[in-house]
Amino acid sequence: MSVKIRLKRVGAKKRPYYRIVVMDSRTARDGRAIDEVGYYHPIEAEDKQVVLKEDKIRDWFAKGARPTDTVKRLLNKKGITLK
Repeated sequence: MSVKIRLKRVGAKKRPYYRIVVMDSRTARDGRAIDEVGYYHPIEAEDKQVVLKEDKIRDWFAKGARPTDTVKRLLNKKGITLK
């Protein structure tokens, strides 16, 4: 099973709100998540857009989870790198 850290879309039409979740790579975008590790709200002010649970993210990296390109960009913005 390949595990990814990726975005799951929630929110209303034209008002996007994303949860950063850990999922099996084969599941649908809005399918069942294994764990929730943060959220991304692109409409909010710059300092409130991304909230992450760093300890959970590092734990999932240790277990072999890999972020998608978009999530990798958000993690780099907050100073979390894949080691």
